[in-house]
Amino acid sequence: MFERAVRSLTSAQFRPEVSLEQTPAPKRLAPHTHALSADVFVDDGDEDATATGRLVLLYDPDGQEAWHGEFRLVTYLRASLEPEMGADPLLLAVGWTWIIDSLAGRSAPYTAASGTVTRVASEGFGGMAGELASAEIEIRASWTPLESDLTPHALAWGDALATAAGLMPLPVGVVAMPQTRRRRSR
Repeated sequence: MFERAVRSLTSAQFRPEVSLEQTPAPKRLAPHTHALSADVFVDDGDEDATATGRLVLLYDPDGQEAWHGEFRLVTYLRASLEPEMGADPLLLAVGWTWIIDSLAGRSAPYTAASGTVTRVASEGFGGMAGELASAEIEIRASWTPLESDLTPHALAWGDALATAAGLMPLPVGVVAMPQTRRRRSR
């Protein structure tokens, strides 16, 4: 069951701006784990990702009461924002909707969603007064998928990453082309 879920997770075709790779998964959270990381490059010439994220699949064949099931998906997303957007009082609530709306948009059935959205703002002072102000959003979320086909959940995660990066949604009926490997900068 876990192997089938991993195959469905990793078979999802993301939009070309999303650079995806498998990454080591945490071992202590569940008997079986799998993890993916992704960077979103808005422009071809970008060396730094506009958004980055990690998606971890947890599986416990005995289930976990807090999860309300055997599987749990856990994500962390981080995206750079314009300082004005970072100051928007609705940003945190909007950031949460990026996750929930993406799941709904991909018809990915789930339960027990929870998480936090954090705003990070930086401004230089003193010797760093010339530095540009910056803002970021960080989203930590988890949910329990209600089926073992995780393709819609993976696609929803990719959609949330793209939204966080400021990309417009793909038009209905447009399918992402298979991705090419892109050098990651970390």
